[in-house]
Amino acid sequence: MSSTVRLRQLEALAAVVEYGSMTRGAQALGVSQPAVSRLLSDLGDSLGFQLLDRRDGRLVATQETRMLMPDIRRLLEMVDQLTEVSRNITEKKAGHLRIACLPGFATSHLPEVVAGFLADRPGVSITIEPDRPERILEWMIGEQYDFGITDGFEGHPAVEREQVAIRSVCIFPEGSPLAACDIITPRDLAGQPLIHTRRDSSFFRDLSEAFLSQEVEIRGIVETRQFTAACELACHGIGASVVSELDAVRYVGRGLDFRPFAPAVPHHLSLVRPILRKPSMIALEFIEQFTASLAPFAVTDKG
Repeated sequence: MSSTVRLRQLEALAAVVEYGSMTRGAQALGVSQPAVSRLLSDLGDSLGFQLLDRRDGRLVATQETRMLMPDIRRLLEMVDQLTEVSRNITEKKAGHLRIACLPGFATSHLPEVVAGFLADRPGVSITIEPDRPERILEWMIGEQYDFGITDGFEGHPAVEREQVAIRSVCIFPEGSPLAACDIITPRDLAGQPLIHTRRDSSFFRDLSEAFLSQEVEIRGIVETRQFTAACELACHGIGASVVSELDAVRYVGRGLDFRPFAPAVPHHLSLVRPILRKPSMIALEFIEQFTASLAPFAVTDKG
């Protein structure tokens, strides 16, 4: 073999063998007949044997070429598949995305966003791993996940963050006297059994300050890490709670009602990703779409 075999030469050989004609093979490839003739001449020189015979006015593969054709066709099919996959990646329709998130997101807001994202991307697959904020930070530092949804994030040099403040509301069982309020304040909750987040969370600290500002003591009845758990408990009549509106809206009509809470105690979500790991186009587009999905619940200048 005198030189490297080129892909275009194999495409020319396959086309001529299929159509039995240099002219028709050239038309199929979208090139001139002399170009195809030159490609086959160079390929024959490289392989060291005659590629084609002429029989009854048609060009047919020689015995040596017939032995090669199954492998040539498989190679060309693989190239076509590779081209299609590359096109899908470029058009953001293929790839794999790894997402780490707070446990509540895995069963509340995130599935709807994922469903919309995958709807026109049949070649995309996603891994969702729920865990506590400390573990999500470890994964981001270790570059094990493309994207993370967490809270209480105070920053790290290996992690890029976008912070989104989500409105909080007061939730309560349907039929509660609290439904008569347009806005619920700590004074409205004085003496009420309250479901709240863990006492070591930044959200609980902010909530405590809001109650303290109105000289009201929090009467805690259940402590839980997740807003979704607080919503479930409120649906069962256990008490009221202050949670992210993002979670509360999914329980309306399921035994729960809510009203705005003042003073404002936003839930600060952190959308994080590894700084040193270059994000894929799929990851960037998903992050953009997820961020946009938060906009209806985000705190604005008007509150």
